[in-house]
Amino acid sequence: MKLSTDAELHLLQQEAFSYFLQEASVVNGLMRDKTAPAWPASIAATGLALSAYPVGVERAMMARDAAVERTLKTLRFFWNSPQGPEPDATGYHGFFYHFLDMQTGRRAWQCELSTVDTALLLAGALTAGVYFDANTADEQEIRALADALYRRADWAWAQNGGDTVTHGWRPESGFIEYRWEGYDEALLLYIFGMGSPTHPLPERCYAAWTSTYAWQNCYGIDHLYAGPLFTHQLSHLWIDFRAIQDAFMRDKGIDYFENSRRATQVQRRYALDNPLKFSGYGDCCWGITASDGPGPETLEVGGIERQFFGYLGRGAPQGPDDGTLSPWAVVASLPFAPEIVFPVIDHFIYHAKLKRTNRYGFTASFNPTHPGKPANPNGWVSPWHYGLNQGPIVLMIENYRTGLPWEWMRQCGYVANGLRRAGFTGGWLRAQLRGTRLPRVPCDTRL
Repeated sequence: MKLSTDAELHLLQQEAFSYFLQEASVVNGLMRDKTAPAWPASIAATGLALSAYPVGVERAMMARDAAVERTLKTLRFFWNSPQGPEPDATGYHGFFYHFLDMQTGRRAWQCELSTVDTALLLAGALTAGVYFDANTADEQEIRALADALYRRADWAWAQNGGDTVTHGWRPESGFIEYRWEGYDEALLLYIFGMGSPTHPLPERCYAAWTSTYAWQNCYGIDHLYAGPLFTHQLSHLWIDFRAIQDAFMRDKGIDYFENSRRATQVQRRYALDNPLKFSGYGDCCWGITASDGPGPETLEVGGIERQFFGYLGRGAPQGPDDGTLSPWAVVASLPFAPEIVFPVIDHFIYHAKLKRTNRYGFTASFNPTHPGKPANPNGWVSPWHYGLNQGPIVLMIENYRTGLPWEWMRQCGYVANGLRRAGFTGGWLRAQLRGTRLPRVPCDTRL
């Protein structure tokens, strides 16, 4: 039986939120990166959990006291965890390692000190700092810790003498050679860096980043290009970009929200075009992003030699693309283009049945071109769930229905300051300067 739209969204949100209830460490609040056995925590997934807890409270999926307890445990851990150049620390210069041991909270896998994943973690801390506003000792401590963690991040250090921000640092080899250049999820990182009252990025840094953008026309649609769908979503989980523009977007006559709408439309058009003739692609079946995959392997399928990848930043229309689709990325596009997203959600639920037997709702990814092992009507289906997938479902459904996560972050002075220093004007920023508090604006006022 097909559920009503409201009931469907509530169930999707509830199923995704249950990941954060079940996969957190009881010792330190860290969130498991994925459900594979003995897998470490991800600081990005932990930031999404901190952002999701307030939604859980508002939607009666979690008691406020329980959310306070978890949030406080997590923030205390990050504030008190060892910061330094030692290879087994938790962080350095206010940034944190991408993956941490679930029990000890120390660096896992000799991974990098990640600038962008730290930004996602701080987004969760700042959300908690705004939401938990009661005059109690615990909620006051949440606000103090969130503020202190944000102020500790040394964004200027992360530039390593350049105009843009590096991807990160390793104690064994120093700064990573790659920098955040070209449009991507680093939009959030640069805004946070610009807004810092303690270690801010210089204004030229944001201009240097936007100078690396690629404006393209795909299927007759002009937009700021980034192939994987998630890159058009992650910063929007927290920041309401409707009607606010930086210099780049003022020149193009749109905003980043409209750009994400266009990128979503490009994904659908690419699936309809289906130049590589993958199985399943069509009007109601798309969603190409960074995801798990069936490879690496090369197989002959239907007389065509196909190369399949493992975890990879897939993109459209310029690739790479191996036929792997991610339902969560479609749901996370709901605020931008609900008219084309809802039919895909329905297809994934009622025809492909991609939630059946799953603990946390939709499977992370699937590939109907790959034969699957064992054989499956949907081809290869990922056996894991990822925190980085579950969080956008929770937050973007809420932004679509009520706009609450956007409203919370509009109340964060650091974000508003970062946007202004980056050259953003208009919309809610203009109203904030006038002392006017905008009403809550969901993407669909029918719900």
